[in-house]
Amino acid sequence: MVCVFGGFSVKIGLDVGSTTMKCVVLDEQLNLVHHEYRRHYSQIPQTAVQMLTPLLESLGQRKVCLSLSGSAGMGLSQQLNLPFVQEVYATRIAIQHYLPSTDVVIELGGEDAKILFLGKNMEVRMNGTCAGGTGSFIDQMASLLHVDQDQMDVLAHQAKQSYTIASRCGVFAKSDVQPLINQGADKADIALSVLQSVVNQTIAGLAQGRPITGQVVYLGGPLTFLSSLRKAFDETLNLQGICPENSLYFVALGTALAKEETSFSLSDLVYQLEHYRADKAFTSIPALFDDQEQWQAFSARHQKAKLQKADPHSYKGQAFLGVDAGSTTVKACIIDTEGRLLYSRYQQNNGNPVQAVKEFLTSFLTTYPDIQLVKSCSTGYGELLIKNAFDFEYSLVETMAHYKSAHTFLPEVDFIIDIGGQDIKCFKIVDGVIDDIFLNEACSSGCGSFLQTFSNALGYSSQQAAQLALKARNPVDLGSRCTVFMNSSVKQAQKDGASVADIFAGLAISVVKNALYKVIRSTDPSLLGRHIVVQGGTFLNDAVLRSFEMELGSEVIRVDEAGLMGAYGCALHAKQQHDKDHKATTTLSLAKLSSFSHRTRTVHCKGCTNACLLTINSFDSDRKLISGNKCDRIVRPDSFVSNPELLNLYAFKQQYLAGLASERNKRGRIGLPLQLSYYEQLPFWHACLSSLGFEVVVSEPSTRQTYLRGQSTISSDTICYPAKLMHGHIQQLIDAGVETVFYPCSSYNLKEEKGDNHFNCPVVAYYPEVLRHNMPALLEQKVLFISDYLSLADERFLPLRLHEILSKHFILDKKEVRLACKLGYEALKNYQKAVRAQSLIIINEARKRGWPIMVLAGRPYHVDGEVNHGIDSLLLQCNCAVLSEDGISHLVPKQKRTVLNQWTYHARMYDAARYVTTQADMQIIQLVSFGCGLDAVTSDEIRDILRQTKKIYTQIKIDEIANLGAVKIRIRSLLAAIGETGCQ
Repeated sequence: MVCVFGGFSVKIGLDVGSTTMKCVVLDEQLNLVHHEYRRHYSQIPQTAVQMLTPLLESLGQRKVCLSLSGSAGMGLSQQLNLPFVQEVYATRIAIQHYLPSTDVVIELGGEDAKILFLGKNMEVRMNGTCAGGTGSFIDQMASLLHVDQDQMDVLAHQAKQSYTIASRCGVFAKSDVQPLINQGADKADIALSVLQSVVNQTIAGLAQGRPITGQVVYLGGPLTFLSSLRKAFDETLNLQGICPENSLYFVALGTALAKEETSFSLSDLVYQLEHYRADKAFTSIPALFDDQEQWQAFSARHQKAKLQKADPHSYKGQAFLGVDAGSTTVKACIIDTEGRLLYSRYQQNNGNPVQAVKEFLTSFLTTYPDIQLVKSCSTGYGELLIKNAFDFEYSLVETMAHYKSAHTFLPEVDFIIDIGGQDIKCFKIVDGVIDDIFLNEACSSGCGSFLQTFSNALGYSSQQAAQLALKARNPVDLGSRCTVFMNSSVKQAQKDGASVADIFAGLAISVVKNALYKVIRSTDPSLLGRHIVVQGGTFLNDAVLRSFEMELGSEVIRVDEAGLMGAYGCALHAKQQHDKDHKATTTLSLAKLSSFSHRTRTVHCKGCTNACLLTINSFDSDRKLISGNKCDRIVRPDSFVSNPELLNLYAFKQQYLAGLASERNKRGRIGLPLQLSYYEQLPFWHACLSSLGFEVVVSEPSTRQTYLRGQSTISSDTICYPAKLMHGHIQQLIDAGVETVFYPCSSYNLKEEKGDNHFNCPVVAYYPEVLRHNMPALLEQKVLFISDYLSLADERFLPLRLHEILSKHFILDKKEVRLACKLGYEALKNYQKAVRAQSLIIINEARKRGWPIMVLAGRPYHVDGEVNHGIDSLLLQCNCAVLSEDGISHLVPKQKRTVLNQWTYHARMYDAARYVTTQADMQIIQLVSFGCGLDAVTSDEIRDILRQTKKIYTQIKIDEIANLGAVKIRIRSLLAAIGETGCQ
């Protein structure tokens, strides 16, 4: 319907999105006569008034047809009784009106992402509460690079290569981007990598296996403003999408075009919006302080904890420098020969920590010529970059740096918690020795960047947010969710009447709950310790500090320079080492700083088939830092292990499986995708099928390209990375012309009598069903895909079942199948014997060398180099031998567990952990795939097993992200805690 008033018809559409508001006005011919786009910063009624008031001049008292849409528009429409048009429906109306031949619409908003499949089988795929891969994600990454969106677009067009970056959310991506920045990667390459990750997230996370073909239309802010993002979509989808005129306004246009008979006086509507008040409808928790007196007592108590300081203007003599090159900041401390703090600095690194440290050193040495820096030490994400850039004498893993500073200030400390920009580090101290280490995983939720993201999004600095939080009377109960999940909670709280102060207080409390209940996993915070020291810039926020004490029910100690504790610990380490070795000073002098230079380039290493992308940082006087390598063949040839199978069971397994040769045979080729169960059962099936006359074709070892090859058919973004890789392995076999692929479902694994049962995990057991229904070539039966159910658990029944399955497609007799199965079991037993024998060889070799032995406990497919990203090689670089759980689990008898122990893989890990507790030189590192729900159980059980003998539990979560910077810190922290060194 068209509403006509005084010969003039007006239809207004308001699209109230998660971060922006769009307004359009259509005339009687449905021509667009006005449009406006604004960010609303969650001030929705106020922004609507600002956008509608100018229309009053031209429309006066005339009535208009006005409708709302958008993810944040429904609440307003209900409060003011305005018509609401669902945004997907609005988009469809606009597309049918302006671009009726469209097949697929890809729309990215501020925190929303959707794909509309039009035509006969119309379907919409939308993101949930997670804002990964949307405009807010791109904004966060641009902020990390210290550029705006326009600059990011320009940079992306200049890129020469891309890196693998997670786009599930901003905090995961920061864990990938920050190491690249610290390693000196080109900003243009990082910018392109961020945008490519958005493409990957959209295709894998939203399309979920449904092909994106035909005429594709791009809508929404990111796709409108970023031509490089559209180009990345085009190249990945292998098509030419359309970004139409007014692409920002299609939801608003569809809202205006919707048939709506209700009319309003625009002036009355503006009046209602001006006087709009939302009722308090959120759950609140007690305020941080009951009164001003309580706040003053809290403040006075914490002002007493101060580092000893000395005046740098009057001091002359030797001094020691510590630099903590963190994820987003650079901290520096200079102490005198008595450990007193002479000078310090805490600043943002602006994406260039080297330049920040150079400016600091130059300024200090110029200002204080009578102070002689005799030794220096670095730590943090940029530890090695800073050490090599300025020729520091020492470097120290950050966990030990924080421990040194806390122990120096409070010798009786028994628990330390450090919350930095992107990480949380906690240490339990027993008898002056680190007894346990807790580190957050790849996600940086609940850290400093978490609070900074929200304060900046709401238009406040971190300091302003902290002051507001202290005065909040009704802090919002936000739980302890991650940044992008929290976005929706914060916005809902605002709509429900929460003040900014209430939200900031709620966020501070959520940080504390995340640390206590998700990182430390404490069931009773009061048992953490009696002498607790808190560190890190996040604890300079009094609201976080107060929340922590309230949750603990006890007082803690925060040194006045809490944000500098990593740097201060480094300075102490430099002083202690100087007192021991008296080595010559190498830290760059003021004269050398004047000729300082820094260049960065990237190359693909040609030393082996890994073809690692190396980042080479070159400095003056031929100093150099090379990062990105998975082995030391080229980078550190003196420490390179040329025969890794002697010290690395993962390498032995990879070589063994690669050595299973295939020959031409009478029944043609049959393909086996090398992932999931095949990483254990390949010897069986290779021998069995070869005996039956098949030429067995095993897919090539996984690479990043394997994932990309099958990415468009992945039906779930939350499935583990090994399962995602299986799509690429199947596709590789199909592309190679293999006409039969054999990948059976299997509920049961081998029966080893180690647990209460012998199930496979659900993904391993039934993933062939997912593949069969989501990969077009399998769905359309272009190849023969044999995925029937069978199990290797019953040696007597298997030949009958296998004959039943294969005889549907091939002429076979039962006798040859029975013989084939016998040969298969023999091959599998030989493989298992070889693994166990090699484990003993590795143990003996490690003990000859005096190396610690690390048991990388996971599942068989964690041996895949693309899945573990070379963590086994990284351990070799740290002078550690590497075993896997199945190499030692047989060395202990079966034992009843406190959890349901019905999975074969889990039972092996539990028994491997039990064996490790009996060996002084062994430690266990559990590999966990993101998305693996079952490992929530195994991780707690393994931790409990290790705690019985005070072994330190270490967990590494792995997915498609290959940067091992955080992993290396975790490994070095473990080695430092057990008294080993050698990993740089």
